[in-house]
Amino acid sequence: MLNQKRVIIENVMPQLDNGAFFIKRIIGQNIIVSADIISDGHDVMQAEVHYKYEKEKKWTQKRMNELPNDTFETSFSVEKQGFYSYFVEAWIDYELNWQYGIGKKIKDNQIVKSELLEGVEYIKPLLKKVNASEKKYLEKIMGFFSEEKFYNEAIQEAVSDELRNIFIHYPSKILANTSNELRVYVDRKKALFSTWYEFFPRSSSQNEDKHGTFKDCEKILPKVAQMGFDTLYFPPVHPIGEINRKGKNNATNAQKDDVGSPWGIGSHFGGHKDLHPQLGTLDDFKSLVKTAKELGIEIAMDFALQAAPDHPWVKENPQWFKWRPDGTVQYAENPPKKYQDILPIYFETPDWKNLWKELLSCALYWVEECGISVFRVDNPHTKPFYFWGWLISEVKKKHPDVLFLAEAFTRPKIMHELAKQGFSQSYTYFTWRNTKAELQEYLTELTRTNQKEFFRPNFWPNTPDINPFPLQGANESTHLQKYFLAATLSSSVGIYGPVFEYMVSDAIPGKEEYMDSEKYQIRHWDWNKENKITMLISKINQIRNEQESLQQTNNIEFCDTDNEQIIAYYKYDDKKQNETLMIVSLDAYYSKQAWVKLPLSSLGINEGKSITVIDQITGNSYHWDKEWNFVELHPALPFHLFKIQK
Repeated sequence: MLNQKRVIIENVMPQLDNGAFFIKRIIGQNIIVSADIISDGHDVMQAEVHYKYEKEKKWTQKRMNELPNDTFETSFSVEKQGFYSYFVEAWIDYELNWQYGIGKKIKDNQIVKSELLEGVEYIKPLLKKVNASEKKYLEKIMGFFSEEKFYNEAIQEAVSDELRNIFIHYPSKILANTSNELRVYVDRKKALFSTWYEFFPRSSSQNEDKHGTFKDCEKILPKVAQMGFDTLYFPPVHPIGEINRKGKNNATNAQKDDVGSPWGIGSHFGGHKDLHPQLGTLDDFKSLVKTAKELGIEIAMDFALQAAPDHPWVKENPQWFKWRPDGTVQYAENPPKKYQDILPIYFETPDWKNLWKELLSCALYWVEECGISVFRVDNPHTKPFYFWGWLISEVKKKHPDVLFLAEAFTRPKIMHELAKQGFSQSYTYFTWRNTKAELQEYLTELTRTNQKEFFRPNFWPNTPDINPFPLQGANESTHLQKYFLAATLSSSVGIYGPVFEYMVSDAIPGKEEYMDSEKYQIRHWDWNKENKITMLISKINQIRNEQESLQQTNNIEFCDTDNEQIIAYYKYDDKKQNETLMIVSLDAYYSKQAWVKLPLSSLGINEGKSITVIDQITGNSYHWDKEWNFVELHPALPFHLFKIQK
């Protein structure tokens, strides 16, 4: 196909998979758009970004700045929730090219009478576009360009900034080219910045050996709020299957009083749109959600798409399960783990459309009936990717505030695909990153590759499924380190409590699994207990809410130290109006000293200029005027969280 266009637009960033997926932002963030733009010859080129909100008809244009090596760049801000579209347009600017060329000749003292007459031809078409004052100016200089007696005035005006600004404001865009249209989804702030706490509702009772209720949970809400958590996540609160129910410590033969795993969903009491009768009524649950919101907490429900053998779906829609020749259904497995109490849903069923509609209706039921706006999705990587893209899109069409957290500890590319399909946040490998090198390498991957455009990490030191080896039998200092690192490296953080803050970490020997796991039994906790860990978690969460640099993940720079047991990192908000410096000892048993190198260039200061660093934990302040500064950390308080003042 013949094409007269001369401009090539390549490598438009940011984008995902040639525009197959949208990038992600939250309200108020900037999108820095860059592109490689080239053409034959040496002509002057210009480019701009066109962008608009999904409900707008008109595009907004913003001129791009030329950088070295044929790169053009600019940015625009997204101020509304929903989709924005953007693309790059580029052209050879013949007017600016004329002005650049005549300027070179005038500087070389060449006579440019003919070139001035050419300028008239470039100006004439603009007379229909400009305003009255601009038109008067252009008519004046056209007279200068056309009459020899005004030659001196003409050459001054030919290279003037005023003429250049008119050329820029009213480009002719002859033979312009455009890139493909790209999209960004803009979410509410909580998609990027959130603080999660998880506990089992059935363990909420103040009375030992009594099943907890939603009313019991409501009594714990003030403590969750006081600790600074804004999201309270419950494992499934639906009826639990009785067929093949698991006993304590994952025993395959349950005793009469065993309560089973909440993830074995469904019984004669109902399924995914029902509540476990011992937890309470629908009104009780609505009251809990309402009270939580009044305290600044959103209840996150577990969205676990699986069924116990006695789930109503099994009888009512047997086609949604894959039956073997002997009339049974293969239970779920993740070798060596076996889940005899769970039947996987058969997503390849010929009745898949009705299946999808039913699963969507389950999510919408809790959103519309109870005001749920956050889901933690169990094992999403074991369901089709395109199903999630569809379901999340359908939910957010009607309820854009709803967020989805992907619980998928699996291979990196699978975790990334789930994020591309629309998951708002993702569990990560932080749980297993312990050394300075491992942490720096992982954060660099998350924040310096294209993952930063779509993969929002949520750092959890522990979960009911994962009792990591470093926490097994660990001391107080280790728990403090883990939470501090999670809460200051990532803008979203979560813990499974109260086992974390109470340092309950007994494990099944040789496994990253809790002994006497709450997954299979009720545990009794003293919900009034406070200790140093709860106090410092509360303080750290308070600081996260005060310091905007900690409310995002990507603006991070690691600082050199002369001790491999001490890690230091500098964070800043998008406008660099809030800057913090975190220094953490990774040794939970001995005091450590180090010299820490300040990132002077990023701070925009020269060595010798004093800055003040104020520890937000202790209130102590220090004045530093050197690039390298001495710190000492003790296991009793193994970190500094400095706010930087220049």
